Amino acid sequence: MKKLVIIFVGVLGIVFAALFIYSQNPEKTVQDSALTNNTQKHSIHLRFGHNTPIDSALHQAALRFASEIKKKTQGGITVEVFPSQELGNDHQMVEMARKGELDILLTPTAKMSVAVPSMQYADLPFYFPSREDLYDMLDGEPGQMILHDMKSIGLIGVTFWENGFKHLTANSPILSPGDLQGKKIRVMKSRIIMEQFKSLGATPLPIDFHSTKQALNDRIVDGQENPLIAIVSMGFHEVQTDLTLSEHAFLGYVLSFSDKSLSKLPSSFRSLLIDTAKEVTPWERKETQKREKKLLGIISKSGVKIHTLNKEQRQEFGRLLKHIPEQYEHIIGVDVISKTKELLYKKYGANLEHKDHILIGINADASIGGELAGLEIKRGVELAVAQINEKGGVLGKPLEVIFKNHKLMPTKGIQNIQEFAQNPNLAAIIGGKHSAVIAEEIATIQGLRIPYLVPWAAAEKVVNNGYEENYIFRISANDALASEYIAGFALEHYKQPAIIVENSVWGRENLNTMKKYLQKQALGFTAEIVYNRGQTSFDQELAAILNSGAESVILIADPIEGSRIVQALSRQKTVLPIVSHWGIVGGDFFQENKKILPAIDLRFFQTFSFSKNPTKASRDLEKLYRSRYKTQKIEIDFAVAQAYDLTNILALAITKAGSIEHVKVKKALENLPPYRGIVKSYTPAFTQKRHDALNVDDFYMAKFHSDGTIVPESKR
Repeated sequence: MKKLVIIFVGVLGIVFAALFIYSQNPEKTVQDSALTNNTQKHSIHLRFGHNTPIDSALHQAALRFASEIKKKTQGGITVEVFPSQELGNDHQMVEMARKGELDILLTPTAKMSVAVPSMQYADLPFYFPSREDLYDMLDGEPGQMILHDMKSIGLIGVTFWENGFKHLTANSPILSPGDLQGKKIRVMKSRIIMEQFKSLGATPLPIDFHSTKQALNDRIVDGQENPLIAIVSMGFHEVQTDLTLSEHAFLGYVLSFSDKSLSKLPSSFRSLLIDTAKEVTPWERKETQKREKKLLGIISKSGVKIHTLNKEQRQEFGRLLKHIPEQYEHIIGVDVISKTKELLYKKYGANLEHKDHILIGINADASIGGELAGLEIKRGVELAVAQINEKGGVLGKPLEVIFKNHKLMPTKGIQNIQEFAQNPNLAAIIGGKHSAVIAEEIATIQGLRIPYLVPWAAAEKVVNNGYEENYIFRISANDALASEYIAGFALEHYKQPAIIVENSVWGRENLNTMKKYLQKQALGFTAEIVYNRGQTSFDQELAAILNSGAESVILIADPIEGSRIVQALSRQKTVLPIVSHWGIVGGDFFQENKKILPAIDLRFFQTFSFSKNPTKASRDLEKLYRSRYKTQKIEIDFAVAQAYDLTNILALAITKAGSIEHVKVKKALENLPPYRGIVKSYTPAFTQKRHDALNVDDFYMAKFHSDGTIVPESKR
């Protein structure tokens, strides 16, 4: 009996101990138990490939990752690491991972940028004020955007490791841009890197990495750029007299998982692998920096003179290269570059030499489907600001532009406005393409009394919103007029129209206005279709249109759904003519449909074209755009020109107000003299009762040229 009591008490003790442990962290206990049970039942073997040697910090970090996984799973998951391209070169390993033949890989961002262009972010020269700033960006929202892009090629991007920052070697110090003038510099084959050295007066020469030392020795090139580990391991310091520690660009490595491999694992394992890779990241970076100190010792002992760029010298290089992020923004991503600039602005203030500035905010979409529209609006503002700043700015202060991406979400748009409003340097906000977003923002805009300038969104209620003291101004179409213009064009050129519109303020407003216009002429649509954003199939809707006896289709859509509708129409036996609002031109519509467009009679609404407005000011702006952004093609003329005019008119209003006080700027906008802009001569742009600057005389229809250029075709 005594023995039974002792056993019973012992069991109770174990139970209470277990309950106590569980109560301290029940979730962890259950998960750990499940993890242990699963791994004991099924041993999982994963392969991890990379291109660096076994003595590199990257390989040691990979081994550390493998060890941590083995420890956490009690041997249930083993990670076998294959260094030095044992499984193939970087491109081969990427393909293996996409097919699920390799589970984990570590790839130089420069090599990954072929498949994922946003990876060129790491190559931006002198863009990040410090090493820590770049780490913050890569570990923060910009880095997450870039990693997300890897999903499109079947990889799950997790974190950024590194092989160090790049430095310059030559046979003389490189302490100023002038020191590179006329020099031939070995580079890897990359447009963005070659542009960097051309901008500094050097001649970039792409030479194979393993042939670089001989090229330096034979004086085929005068210098090169690489991290310290590469400089020492390849012996570049043995044939160069000077090393300049510039930290001008980052040789990053992206750690990713095969989506096919990862998706086969339980969610707890997936989380464990991803979290552990992130946990090893700080160790890998510190290890790289620790090794760099030893490498500098080796270089110094060889007799090489070592120089370090100071803050002012870095800024001098940065000023000459500040066009590169803008030039490659459409490749890296408007959202990535804009978020980076926003975060750096938040930390350091204006990117100008003096902190006292006037801020213009942009609140628009830079996500999939709206990125091009956001970019062209941003560029229109930037071009105006650059010219204004060259003339001394406004009220003796330079203008600064910050773009916030609302991601087509009204709540995010409202949040952006509220954040802008907290900045005492804010003069006004420029909006974007989407009427549905601005419609939800109106109460916030009016409540905060911030001048809000619209270069695209066309819904009537954006401006005619019922507020007596209205802070919203627009240089764009007003759908109260544009809807009738589009419907009138359809009736004049085609008969029996059907209409298909998106389910939004913009779509419904166009439908109602066009219906009233047709009713005045005792006419109606053969079919009225309202679809939801994100819809992927339009078979039912098209069947209804074709069965209605329609001879043409009026389309009110954005690029993504517009593409799907046009593609579906193109597959019909009879391809009906399409008359569209301008929403389709805000993204990749032409690229998605260029093969089928020659067979489709498609016309769409516009308000401005550089080819249609051959004034000197228009030609000068077109040249400036092409020069600044290194392109021969302006994708959306009206977005650039209307944003440009709005910015210049805002500058005039601030000057007239003598202040950036919002109430005064608003009053000044309503009382400006006539102004000759790019889109038109404004007589004036706005009055107290009229906040729309364009009218039906500014409208016309257009079509796509075979190269995607928008070609004006006709007035009605």
